[in-house]
Amino acid sequence: MAKNQIISVYYQSIEVGKLGYDEDKRKASFQYNPKFVEDSFKNLFPFLIRKTKNVQLFDQYSGETFRGLPPVIADSLPDMFGNIVFKEWLEANNKEMSSISPLEQLTYVGCRGMGALEYMPVKEVGNVDTIDIQEITDVVKKVMDLKTSISEKGLSDSALLNIFKIGTSAGGARPKILVAEHKITGELIPGDRVVSEEYHHYLIKLDIDEKAHYSKQKIEYVYYQIATNIGIEMMPCKLVDDKHFATHRFDRQKGEKQHVLTASGMTGWDFTKPDNSSYNNLFKLALALKLPHKDIQMLFKRMVFNIVFANIDDHLKNFSFIYNNPEDKWNLAPAYDLTYPLDALLNYTRVSRAMSVNGKRADITREDLMLIAEEFSIKEADKTIEQVNNATALFSLYSTKLQIPNKVIDVINKAFIII
Repeated sequence: MAKNQIISVYYQSIEVGKLGYDEDKRKASFQYNPKFVEDSFKNLFPFLIRKTKNVQLFDQYSGETFRGLPPVIADSLPDMFGNIVFKEWLEANNKEMSSISPLEQLTYVGCRGMGALEYMPVKEVGNVDTIDIQEITDVVKKVMDLKTSISEKGLSDSALLNIFKIGTSAGGARPKILVAEHKITGELIPGDRVVSEEYHHYLIKLDIDEKAHYSKQKIEYVYYQIATNIGIEMMPCKLVDDKHFATHRFDRQKGEKQHVLTASGMTGWDFTKPDNSSYNNLFKLALALKLPHKDIQMLFKRMVFNIVFANIDDHLKNFSFIYNNPEDKWNLAPAYDLTYPLDALLNYTRVSRAMSVNGKRADITREDLMLIAEEFSIKEADKTIEQVNNATALFSLYSTKLQIPNKVIDVINKAFIII
């Protein structure tokens, strides 16, 4: 791809605008399609891209999180696991990851990405009809073996194509794939393109560590059970083969793609840096988006849950907002990635919470939470805190039912912070 090539950004088959990228300067440009501005403008990018027909330059996002792109667009790029898969696939096809610009990577994302934004022209990579979870798991194990060269792994073209199609679009560091399950036949097919209501659309976090002494996927399922028990909104989840964690996708509903942005992508706040990573900022963002107050209430409960249940990986990419197209409004997306993120069998000398509360990442008190509640008009905040505190009693109960080792249960229980 030429170093200054331009691609198109689409939403629901409408060209939103053109995206350009200067590889030498590592900066991007965006220009709305005048017809989109005049005839069908939607508030897809509430803050970072202005409503104007003029070219807009983005030269302040050169780090690894945004890679020089407008953050609302960078949200579409693969994260750590997706980039590992992407690199393996490129090497198998005699290409170097270092030679692929962010813009070219978006053409591989094409119309297969999370959310509803699509990028044209699309790099076609072939089709796969059906998939098998165990086969995919075996392929992922080999892909994640970073010490072995691609030629030594003995992966077939079809195996790599399979994992490339369904493993490069989902965000996050842990191995995960996108699949679609036919509601009647149960047939599993790649979930990168299909949108039809005939299918359940899943994101599956794979359990590939055979040497692990316990299942982190089961821990996440326990957290899901507890969170939904106390009224935190999440998409339905289940365990596949009693070990893989599967969640319905909220970006695929009612036979349509749903436009979604993370808090990081929407604002340009780098989720890897502490500067803007605070719940205070997250609540201010929710107000700026004019979210309904029930969403503000839900955000408060999720904050309390993350603190009490020691989910310190509560970064800005783990909060998303979903666009309501008919009403041209935004809502808080269902919760995801609620879990105990550390290895319960390792000793840590120092850990830090991703998101601060009143400038604090440790020793957070009820008073800190009540200051947030007062500032953002949270109703019955004390009652919410007590409800979350009391829910910690469910952890041992649910974990025992899933045969999680007692030692792991004890370690995680001790990590809980009753506020």
